[in-house]
Amino acid sequence: MDTRTFGFFTLLLITLVKAEDPYHFFEWKITYGTMSPLGIPQQVILINDKFPGPVINCTSNNNIVVNVFNNLDEPFLLTWNGVQHRKNSWVDGTPGTMCPIQPGTNFTYKFQVKDQIGSYYYFPTTALHRAAGAMGVIQIHSRPLIPVPFDNPADEFAVLVGDWFNKGHKSMKNLLDGGKSIGRPDGLHINGKSAQVGAQGEPSWTFEAGKTYRFRFCNVGMRTSVNFRFQGHDMKLVELEGSHVMQNDYMSLDLHVGQCLSVLVTADQPPKDYYLVVSSRFTKQPHTTVATVRYKGSNSPASPELPPPPPDHTAGIAWSINQFRSYRWNLTASAARPNPQGSYHYGQINITRTIKLVNSRNYVDGKLRFAFNGVSHIDPKTPLKLSEYFGVADKEFKYDIIADEPPSDVEKNVKIAPNVVNATYRNFVEIIFENRENTIQTYHLDGYSFFAVAVEPGRWSPEKRKNYNLEDALSRHNVAVFPGCWAAVMLTLDNAGMWSLRSEMWERFYLGQQLYVSVLSPERSLRDEYSLPETTQLCGIVANMPKPPGYV
Repeated sequence: MDTRTFGFFTLLLITLVKAEDPYHFFEWKITYGTMSPLGIPQQVILINDKFPGPVINCTSNNNIVVNVFNNLDEPFLLTWNGVQHRKNSWVDGTPGTMCPIQPGTNFTYKFQVKDQIGSYYYFPTTALHRAAGAMGVIQIHSRPLIPVPFDNPADEFAVLVGDWFNKGHKSMKNLLDGGKSIGRPDGLHINGKSAQVGAQGEPSWTFEAGKTYRFRFCNVGMRTSVNFRFQGHDMKLVELEGSHVMQNDYMSLDLHVGQCLSVLVTADQPPKDYYLVVSSRFTKQPHTTVATVRYKGSNSPASPELPPPPPDHTAGIAWSINQFRSYRWNLTASAARPNPQGSYHYGQINITRTIKLVNSRNYVDGKLRFAFNGVSHIDPKTPLKLSEYFGVADKEFKYDIIADEPPSDVEKNVKIAPNVVNATYRNFVEIIFENRENTIQTYHLDGYSFFAVAVEPGRWSPEKRKNYNLEDALSRHNVAVFPGCWAAVMLTLDNAGMWSLRSEMWERFYLGQQLYVSVLSPERSLRDEYSLPETTQLCGIVANMPKPPGYV
């Protein structure tokens, strides 16, 4: 090789190394601890001795490496709610994709936040660990050269809100394993704390007059929708689950289980303390909690008069649906890529498959179960993705035991089995969620974002498509379905892998209201999906099997 050729390859190698996206490294120790989210000491799950856990603060396309040490007395897994894991469901962190991290061992998650921006969160999917903590916010910023449709805030704050149970996660798991409900929550928390009006304490956040702040809210609860509002301050909604929205001001916002969004709040009021108020929605027993915002240099307490909650029950459902309809995609703003969000014309793509899912509450042999279309999911001993990759899926589960249409007797004859839908790579599909029960539902799909094109009262029929928003519906990963209502979402199945489609109401998830979508590329190519990582933990029937040849 002559000098010029050697120099060219050296320069190329240096360029490739420099072109690799930045890495963020984390080392997390998962332990039990004692905290009092509602004022009663109980066992919680901590990450590096904290709840909430560390904020993952990164930029689009960054590589995230998290070494998780499980110091609990039972297996543990984390999932990264809303992170799409392009071509990489191997680290999605659900029981259908990964073997759990055994007690006293560690596992390193490696993934890229490819072509995403926005607000997300991580949480545990094993047992009832979600009821005990081990969760935190993921903040993905736009790359520096891509414009954002609002000025940089003076600071930004991560806020986890949700319901909380004093029973403890192990007692709650025992209830569900015995076929009983976990019941109603005991209260609400804001970042693991609960306070009432007039309580003395340090402020949660500090404002400087005239400056604007970004709050990223995520509802990480078990079952309860919430509404949040700031005393004396409007909120400008700017981002919801990875989409820049048309910016409107709101006095209060509903946030359903599993959802995240970002608001801007400007410190434009007289200097004093103000409350952030979080209250429950659509519950028989209302709950409210507050946290304090303090203007710098102020020592005046917050007013005891709280901003009123929105209407509840029937009127509240209409109010919340109207708020959902007010969320519109900002078609001219860039997101993770330089091109405008609206350059993807989802409304002009032909639908190749419609899947209509009806949720139900059932009893099988006297025990509570939840289902989609008469199928209540259980996890086999081997993660679905691993048995599929190793070619032994037929020994663990059957594809498509659930139909694309619900049976006429959806509340009867429930089948308990692994629930896997075999989907066609790159098909454009429509999913209908129809809620015939009297409680709100929220649904999430891993690996994707979808266009939430409609939420309406009644039952769905093909004629309802004329009411779809085919222009500027939000691209998101979670949709709420109100009692007696339906929701329609549309998406292209362009991310190969095994992906969890689930209820975000964790009691329902645990007792079967979930399924997996298997999206296989016929090419078995690295262009479409990564091969099994060398560090993958094996269990079940594949534990001692030789690894198949990787994709090429």
